[in-house]
Amino acid sequence: MPRFSRKGVTKILFAETIAAPTYIPTRAEITGATALTKQIAEVEGFALENQEIETPDLESTFTSKIPGDDQAADSSLTFYEDDTSSTLEEALAKGTTGFIIILRKGDVPASKSMDVYPVRVASKSAAITVDNEAAKWTARFSITDTPVLDAAVPASP
Repeated sequence: MPRFSRKGVTKILFAETIAAPTYIPTRAEITGATALTKQIAEVEGFALENQEIETPDLESTFTSKIPGDDQAADSSLTFYEDDTSSTLEEALAKGTTGFIIILRKGDVPASKSMDVYPVRVASKSAAITVDNEAAKWTARFSITDTPVLDAAVPASP
């Protein structure tokens, strides 16, 4: 099985709207989305987690579990700050709603590697440091509905 690095392959986009109630974007919606990948320094979360329920019983000292509610992990994107443009900061202002689209294996039509997270920007903050590193800022996201995982990337026109 060939392996690959996400760097240089995975694409992350922000779409203000997706018309379909299934949250699966069209090719036009992907093309019109704001490309975030080049400015991203770090990705956290953007995963679905299950809150398991413990089910102990009197017959055993082993505590079994069953699946419980699903919940999105705390999610954020850390960006390199641009000293000439504030396009991303404006697109991801606190309170903004939209969709984070992750093309895990790149923009490969028909690949079932697209995840779509309906989001609201919960906070946006600059990292102020005296360390020898590039200026960065972080957008934290609330996942507002069940994400779509492993969807097929739409075909190019």
